[in-house]
Amino acid sequence: MEAALATILILILVLVCTWKVLNWLWLRPKRLERLLRGQVQGNPYKLLVGDMKESAKMLTEASSKTMTFSHDIVPRVLPFDQHSVKKHGKNCFIWVGPSPRVTITDPDLIKDVLNKINDFNKPELNPLARLLLPGLLRYEGQKWSKHRRIINPAFKFEKLKNMSPLFVECCEDMISKWEEMLSKDGSCEMDVWPFLQNLASDVISRTSFGSSFEEGRRIFQLLKEQAELISKIATKVYIPGWRFVPTPIHRRVKEIDRDIKASLQDIINKREKAPKEGEATKNDLLDMLLESNHREIQEHGNNKNVGMNHEDVIEECKLFYFAGQETTAALLVWTIILLSRYPDWQVRAREEVLQVFGNRKIDFDGLSHLRIVTLVLYEVLRLYPPIIGFSRKIHKDVKLGNLSLPAGVQLLLPTILVQHDCELWGDDAEEFKPERFSEGVLKATNGKTSFFPFGGGPRICIGQNFSLLEAKIALSLILQRFSFQLSPTYTHAPFTVVTLQPRYGAHVILSKVEM
Repeated sequence: MEAALATILILILVLVCTWKVLNWLWLRPKRLERLLRGQVQGNPYKLLVGDMKESAKMLTEASSKTMTFSHDIVPRVLPFDQHSVKKHGKNCFIWVGPSPRVTITDPDLIKDVLNKINDFNKPELNPLARLLLPGLLRYEGQKWSKHRRIINPAFKFEKLKNMSPLFVECCEDMISKWEEMLSKDGSCEMDVWPFLQNLASDVISRTSFGSSFEEGRRIFQLLKEQAELISKIATKVYIPGWRFVPTPIHRRVKEIDRDIKASLQDIINKREKAPKEGEATKNDLLDMLLESNHREIQEHGNNKNVGMNHEDVIEECKLFYFAGQETTAALLVWTIILLSRYPDWQVRAREEVLQVFGNRKIDFDGLSHLRIVTLVLYEVLRLYPPIIGFSRKIHKDVKLGNLSLPAGVQLLLPTILVQHDCELWGDDAEEFKPERFSEGVLKATNGKTSFFPFGGGPRICIGQNFSLLEAKIALSLILQRFSFQLSPTYTHAPFTVVTLQPRYGAHVILSKVEM
């Protein structure tokens, strides 16, 4: 009797598991496909892999080709999505494994998606990818609101103003290294990309944790390695439970995560002990975060639903480190490359910097007078956005414009595709023309959501002003001291590892500016 009962239970378990697998692999995808057909077009579903195999193949082929210096980079960095839009229309869908992903390029629909954060959530990441993109970036609902409220004070105008001398100090350290590399004639050829990565790392390290880049170097190196490994994983179909298989990549990703958390935990522990031991607060992002968190707990009561615990603080620190370094470094390197390619704009930007600051130290108040520098940065962000697209997930049936989208569908807001769209930006969309922003972003976009390098709506990047401030200071200092042109060895090859980067670096010829 007991053996028969056990057999029946095993059969039921097998049937349930079989049904779940069948539903995940075939029934659910075909149901979603049927609901989408007639509203938007896309390829038929292919068992398990969807369009990922063809997408990976197109990306590999596109990135292996050499290209002339052109801003028409969408076919290189987002080839399959662009191909799908051309084939099926501006709003279409592709298959990311067994999940359909609808591409949204209509600015009005993009605005709705970015603003209605309760209807359009952050996608459920591969559990290993969550290690790289932690904290505020992926939280939803009340937890997101709580974390945003606690972190916001650290990024207020006055706080950023107080940090600006640290930004200048970090930039001057980099400039000094460049000056030491100059030959007797006051010029040298170098790859500025690693220097700009180190600069961004130095800035976020000092402003977040009061430490120099040398102390934070190990964490940054680990994060970079982790990003590269997780990017490889992201090209594969996500299979539930596969992350537990101890492959070399899986083991290394988890080992890096433990290492980074231990380092950050040590920093936080020392910081919390400092006031008790009579040490002065450093007034950096971590101090502001801990202070804001302490105030939140005092005001709302000390229970598990109030404030952030140690694990939460570590997650936000990881986000400071990674997001604060990646996006700004990417913005700066493309700005240097484009100003090297367009010397007339470089001259105009330098003349403005010298008019505002002369040869004196860069200060916060003078930055607001840098109109041309701002136009240049906006145009670089349009052509080479650090994040080339934003993803969302629908957890309940919703209306989006004329579309009725079922739960389970993913959305892609392809920043780079929209910001290069000739119908939105004119026939010169692939040209570098900073003057298009001369009357502001609202006028340049005709009031449409066609420029969103930092996202938009309530979840717009909390570090946007931090990044732009750092970029303005760094660019001003570089223009003040150097002129630069592209080296003959420079190869134009944008590619993405989380952010949009130059695959072969940014080789330029620097020349000292005579004051």
